[in-house]
Amino acid sequence: MLRIFTLLVITGISISCNNDDDTSVKKRQFGIFKVLEDDKTVEMEGEIDTPSFNNFNDLLKTFPGITKVNIKNCSGSNDDAVNLRLSSKVHQSNIETHLLNNGLIASGGVDFFLSGVKRTIGTNTRIGVHSWAEGDGSGNVTATATDYPVGHANHLPYINYYKSIGFTQEESEAFYYFTINAAPHNDVHFMTEAEIVQFKIIKE
Repeated sequence: MLRIFTLLVITGISISCNNDDDTSVKKRQFGIFKVLEDDKTVEMEGEIDTPSFNNFNDLLKTFPGITKVNIKNCSGSNDDAVNLRLSSKVHQSNIETHLLNNGLIASGGVDFFLSGVKRTIGTNTRIGVHSWAEGDGSGNVTATATDYPVGHANHLPYINYYKSIGFTQEESEAFYYFTINAAPHNDVHFMTEAEIVQFKIIKE
């Protein structure tokens, strides 16, 4: 399943993924994750992809004292299964998430943000949600989330994930079905302040 919002097409904003190799004694760049000099804070920028789970595991092995992930921009994930595993790992590791000033999270990036045991946002931030889509591997969409009825097994990975990070069954279903109906897979709905409060996106 694919859960990513392409900002370049719809908003004209390009999000980069910094994968530069760090030649210092202790590596600090792990795919889209960069460990800051305090050895406790991670800066995240880019799309979550298949290597992201292993990259984050390697990061924690090198820097076991990580307590917070600061997100600059994350437009989503091109591998939902990996994203849910990664996000669960962050939550289980008792790590906080913070969306930096002028930051953006969308699609699977929102699921990642929700993994934080504490969740905060800066100023002028945007939180975008939409439906997910399935493809045939060649770029063609074969089905979207709303093609499946409420209660279908294909919805359960997301609902169960929300439950695993502290939401009730009712809250998990309410937020999930809100996201897939808020916008189609090739568009995005940016949540209002009221919606952010309603669905408990922030947790201080």
